[in-house]
Amino acid sequence: MSSSLARKHSLHSLIMFALPNMVMMIFMSLYVIVDGMFISRFVGTDALSATNMVYPAQSIEMATAIMVATGGSAIIARKLGEGKPDEAKGDLSFLVLVETVLGILTAIVGVVFCDKIIYLLGASEAQFEMCRLYQRTLFWFAPFFFLQTAFQVFFITAGKPGLGLIVTVAAGVANVVLDYIFMVPLGMGIRGAAIATGIGYFIGAVSGVIYFAVAKNGSLCFTSPRRDFKMLLQACSNGSSEMVTNLSNAVTTFLFNYTFLKFFGEDGVASITIILYFQFVFTAVFFGYSNGVAPIISFKYGSGDAPQLKTVFKNSLLFVVVCSVLSYALSQLSISTILTFFTPRDSSVYSITMSGFYIYSFGFLLMGTSIYASAHFTALSDGAVSAIISFARTFIFLIGSILILPYVLGETGVWLSVPVAELLGIIISILFLAIKRKKYRY
Repeated sequence: MSSSLARKHSLHSLIMFALPNMVMMIFMSLYVIVDGMFISRFVGTDALSATNMVYPAQSIEMATAIMVATGGSAIIARKLGEGKPDEAKGDLSFLVLVETVLGILTAIVGVVFCDKIIYLLGASEAQFEMCRLYQRTLFWFAPFFFLQTAFQVFFITAGKPGLGLIVTVAAGVANVVLDYIFMVPLGMGIRGAAIATGIGYFIGAVSGVIYFAVAKNGSLCFTSPRRDFKMLLQACSNGSSEMVTNLSNAVTTFLFNYTFLKFFGEDGVASITIILYFQFVFTAVFFGYSNGVAPIISFKYGSGDAPQLKTVFKNSLLFVVVCSVLSYALSQLSISTILTFFTPRDSSVYSITMSGFYIYSFGFLLMGTSIYASAHFTALSDGAVSAIISFARTFIFLIGSILILPYVLGETGVWLSVPVAELLGIIISILFLAIKRKKYRY
């Protein structure tokens, strides 16, 4: 693993190193989308809107799990770059233990207070029972969700992004196949979809446990946990930007659901659910690349290789800009066709979605740079700047846009909220990248 991080990296080698993680993230988004397609087609668009009503609860789980994993990953990779493999292994073991405990606590609290959580998320009477069946089932699988999320990050840190991809593909295929079996032949409805998703989490979690338990000859494996709470606090601080991103997903999804329910009814919630699914694919590319190259940035920073830091930074920005343009173009060409997989062309959901997508999709041109900038500072162990970028882009700009623009511009304001927030986000990202360039010598 050290050799793969220590080598001189060109744009091509950066892409190849990050490619398994990008494919993994894209595949994860695709099987979430397929999950939504099955629910929409075999249970109904009301069920699809119900899954989005409870999505904020899942985002909060993801926020906690990814905070510990990404923040800890930067510390582990830096220690490997500093020639401290035993400390890195002890930190890995402790962080996985922490993720397990957090998952168990989430499952207990979630199951006990499930009904109250759904009420707080604003589900309508028509949605409540479907929300309850879906989310209560997912809460039971929370420990596996936390571990799967952690191992997706730690596979990359261990220099095994290809293995992470294989595990994700296996979990995704199992999820899709079981979706069909549980919902169609067995008629289990939305609860069947949740069980299929949970089994996917289980596969990812168990695979990670087995690998790190037996990979004694690798650069990272399980050992006696270093109960270093100072390191844990540093990991949480360093991963706070990723936590902010996912917490903002919870808040913005809640606000989107509330706003679309107000302007368009339950069909409006189904519409924004489909658009968010569509967005997952494009953000998966940016998150996949940014998280994929993060261990390289951490290693180069830890080893003091300033020339390579500059090369990685310049090539990464080039990659992100090109992908942003391609993402926007692809979205324009494919939306009308892909939408029919969820709902017929003559449906209200189709009409609502098509009426605003071309405005909303301008955000695809802008979001990549901010996502990379946040991950870049996390990799440099500058969690404060990373968190500021994420917090400003998502909480301040996006939430502010959702709260203000619809009441100023009506329905057009609903669709404009994301492009406006992303425009403001890219401005603050560029400012911080310029200000901090001399300090970190990239």
